[in-house]
Amino acid sequence: MDHYEYTELLKTLTIKMQNVTDVVRPKEINARLSEITALENSDGFWNDATNAGIVQKEKTQLERRLGRYTKTYNILGDAVDLYEMAKDENDEETIQSLFDDASKLENEVKLMEVDVLLSGEHDGHNAIVTIHPGAGGTESQDWASMLLRMYTRWAERHDFTVEMLDYQSGEEAGIKDAAILIKGINVYGYLKNENGIHRLVRISPYDSAAKRHTSFTSVLVSPELDDDIAVEIEDRDIRIDTYRASGAGGQHVNKTESAIRITHIPTGIVVQCQNDRSQHKNKATAFKMLKSRIYDLELAKQKAAVDGVEKSDIGWGHQIRSYVLAPYQQVKDTRSGIPYSNISTILDGDIDEMIEGVLISLNRKDDNE
Repeated sequence: MDHYEYTELLKTLTIKMQNVTDVVRPKEINARLSEITALENSDGFWNDATNAGIVQKEKTQLERRLGRYTKTYNILGDAVDLYEMAKDENDEETIQSLFDDASKLENEVKLMEVDVLLSGEHDGHNAIVTIHPGAGGTESQDWASMLLRMYTRWAERHDFTVEMLDYQSGEEAGIKDAAILIKGINVYGYLKNENGIHRLVRISPYDSAAKRHTSFTSVLVSPELDDDIAVEIEDRDIRIDTYRASGAGGQHVNKTESAIRITHIPTGIVVQCQNDRSQHKNKATAFKMLKSRIYDLELAKQKAAVDGVEKSDIGWGHQIRSYVLAPYQQVKDTRSGIPYSNISTILDGDIDEMIEGVLISLNRKDDNE
């Protein structure tokens, strides 16, 4: 990198940071935080535990966003000031150090841009991820287990908490169904665009003739809802079935009908949970999953109505990404159109760059419409 390239980079990043400032509105955040401080010090505020909890959650989110913004803003400002000083003093060592750190600086601003994109109503929520293999028996079930591991490893890389809600093993390998709850900041915002059909092309390890196979697995991501969000479910609209748990879970597996399956008849949504020995706890968790799915479906319908999309086009029943292991190795998302060759690290949970590429691509598409 030379002086011209670095100067142009600083100009570009400064413009991007100004756009971020216009969205984040740090002055308004500081004003709201001052209001919250006054509320906390007011008489009777802490007597209303429900309201206090809502306000505290808002405070945490605002402080996190302001802190993230301030850090990036200061890093960029320091780089601009230091570069000007180094040029005036002909300090080549400092200038070279800035050149070496240029990619880190660019990535810092990019992460802030992505953070701004995660400002939807439910983007800050935890996420329920449900994985279901398509037709293809063992091959598709194995692919489903690979995706389950990918999202689990992604969560671990971010120090998020993963809770298994449902797990049904395949007869030979893989899984028939799985659902996990991932808890952390902006989990739903990051994973919401993972909704869809994921396609795998590889030489099957289960084919003695070593032929190439194509497998499909669906991934559905919905936000874990707060208790203050009401979703009405009529008793006549659901069917509840109990069955014996079939996954890992101790001695109760296959001995008691603790697993719960709930079918929402009007929408056809089916959820199930078997992670606990208690049928009552599994039922409560299953209802939470169902409410999240119904709420997410209603949001999709509303968005489709605004966008002029027919109801039949709503949902995740379409291919969003291809993972090709043979005859070449590449992962390509249909939304961003960006190919990635580091497929082994992607399958090991290193999917941030791919997720961010989709977020930015979809945002640009919305801006152009």
